[in-house]
Amino acid sequence: MRLPADVPWLNDAGALALCGALEVAGFQALFVGGCVRNAVLGADASDIDIATDARPEQVQKVCKRAGFRTIPTGIDHGTLTIVIEGAPYEVTTFRTDVTTDGRRAVVAFSTDVIEDARRRDFTMNALYARSDGTLVDPLGGLPDTQARRVIFIDDAAARIREDYLRILRFFRFSAWYANPDHGFDADALAAIANHLDGLAQLSAERVGSEMIKLLAAPDPAPAVAVMERVAVLPQLLNGAQSRWLAPLIHAESMLDLSPDPMRRLAVLGGEDVAERLRLSKADARKLHLLRTLAEQAVSAAELGYRHGCTTALDVIALRGALFETPVNMDDAAAAARGGGAKFPVAARDLMPALHGPELGAKLKELEARWIASGFNLTRAQLLG
Repeated sequence: MRLPADVPWLNDAGALALCGALEVAGFQALFVGGCVRNAVLGADASDIDIATDARPEQVQKVCKRAGFRTIPTGIDHGTLTIVIEGAPYEVTTFRTDVTTDGRRAVVAFSTDVIEDARRRDFTMNALYARSDGTLVDPLGGLPDTQARRVIFIDDAAARIREDYLRILRFFRFSAWYANPDHGFDADALAAIANHLDGLAQLSAERVGSEMIKLLAAPDPAPAVAVMERVAVLPQLLNGAQSRWLAPLIHAESMLDLSPDPMRRLAVLGGEDVAERLRLSKADARKLHLLRTLAEQAVSAAELGYRHGCTTALDVIALRGALFETPVNMDDAAAAARGGGAKFPVAARDLMPALHGPELGAKLKELEARWIASGFNLTRAQLLG
């Protein structure tokens, strides 16, 4: 099989120059992983990764001769970043795992693409392509990819024991790439259920990163529901429930909202989420705000005025899901109106007659009247 000629990375001048330099030197240069998988699926790719049978020091020599800058980003594991015309490309030597402990692997370099493919997680991620677009499929993963099936390479339990993060990666890739009509691979789910204890070995940062990527998928609800069914979700987030995620996705579509992991985390619930997922301070604040506002009896218009239209729409979607009520598009319009409203009275308008606490109390009273009027009362009406 040959990939379509209009695949962007097959026309990337820097990537082709790098592959060409390695090939002229007698080495293999194969695009690998996400860029190839996504090309088969007709999806965009954000990263270009290249695998080669050249050892890191050989890659460095080839690049030096070609005038490319090399950065030893992960040279001990065979990875170099090659900078060509300001653009970075990752090149990794074929590898095979020597030992694994569920979090990291000790690797040995290899010249065999099959060995390199076998150390990967899913069959759809073990696809390679030559610079002319010819697909290289060492493990027969193309049919799984075309059918959008997320299948562990060889033995699912063995792949999970190599790195327990693959439990979460299974659900992330299912959310992004699987056909939900096919269900979830039974062997994978059985292996996951038998290795839940391994999740405790993972750092909060790694878990949080995977969860955020998973929840950024267009519709992660089926994957998260299965996560709950096989006890992965409660293992990660005690008290979290998936039941309101599908209604939230529907509400998002009604309001034309883009996927937002914090909005979706808010609807899942759970205890100490920010800490368990090691969220950034900004994400933690947003999560707390959305959860708090969703439970408050504040109108959509006031939400828009006080927190902006974007946050107001998030809360409208959350309320629709949590309270199992249809989204009221009038609320969306009110939120937009509130987001653009500007209170027409300033403190100076009440001075010097009022000052201190009395001034603050009067401003709050007038603001409340103005909001209740639908932002229609004018400055003169409020002060008159």
